[in-house]
Amino acid sequence: MRATISDIAREAGVSTATVDRVLNQRSGVKSRTRDQVFTAAERLGYIDGAPRANAAPVALDFLLPGGTNTFLHMLAGYVEEAAALRSGDVKVRVHRIDSFVPEMLAEKLHRLRGEVDGIAIIALDHPAVREAIRELVARDVPVLTLVSDISNVPRCGYVGIDNRAAGRLAGHLLGRFMASGGGKVALFAGSLSYRGHEEREMGFRHMLAEGFPQLSIVQTREVRDDVDLAYTAAKELLHKVPDVGGIYNIGSGNRGIARALEEAGLGQRIVFIGHEITPHTRRFLLSGVMDAVIDQNPRDEAREAIEQLAAAARGQVGDRMPSIRIEAIFRENIPAI
Repeated sequence: MRATISDIAREAGVSTATVDRVLNQRSGVKSRTRDQVFTAAERLGYIDGAPRANAAPVALDFLLPGGTNTFLHMLAGYVEEAAALRSGDVKVRVHRIDSFVPEMLAEKLHRLRGEVDGIAIIALDHPAVREAIRELVARDVPVLTLVSDISNVPRCGYVGIDNRAAGRLAGHLLGRFMASGGGKVALFAGSLSYRGHEEREMGFRHMLAEGFPQLSIVQTREVRDDVDLAYTAAKELLHKVPDVGGIYNIGSGNRGIARALEEAGLGQRIVFIGHEITPHTRRFLLSGVMDAVIDQNPRDEAREAIEQLAAAARGQVGDRMPSIRIEAIFRENIPAI
């Protein structure tokens, strides 16, 4: 006997009304549910798979921090570029919000329930955010963490670099650049509530303790990835600690720190290491204000995030662990744009 609508509904775990809407290409059904129904119908021999090509694209939302962070502007552009290059199977929206206010971000996540098939997020590791993610996943909306991971949440995956290894690399480079003598080092971060920034700081501190105990960290400042706040904090540092020998910027705000160093005439004396190749950091490497930039590839991250999130939204569980490469960039090996 040929399978019935009721058989498909039982197999897919949905109502007969939902099966009817899916098979007749009506709106109002999430893409993941559509795939479940088509899979059940194919398994039972009700259809041969052809109607699946007409299913609606999965709706994916990317929640990225706003502000002056050039790397995140680049990442947002690459997400839209990667979506446009696909065959129409995804529909992507990018939101830029103030992620330094976790309650605001959590509220945004709550508002997206029922509107999307999957969410990728760069966010503070905060209780309000974690709870919002748990509620989304409980409602069958997969959540993927991007660039900075979040602990103890049922996210479908993480796409980004090993931030602790990146911090260790920064510590190794700064220690070697500062030679064998002692010296004072300052740290700047967007927010250590970002797990990625916390892991970079941890890796950096461990490397200095292991390999360069003669160096001492005299200051750690959070500047919310803001250029103006970074500039003010760097000016204060140079005034209070005039013999500081090295600066490691864990997050964004490189323009502000570089400006303070240039105005003080210290761009060639103080070792300055930061993250991400952007038009600004390229200029600072060429001028010698920055000594090294630790880069990750935002184009690869955007493509991999869409691939993983789209698969999760369709109920496909994969075992692929993406490897986003960490690369140390100097003036001599600045990559082509």
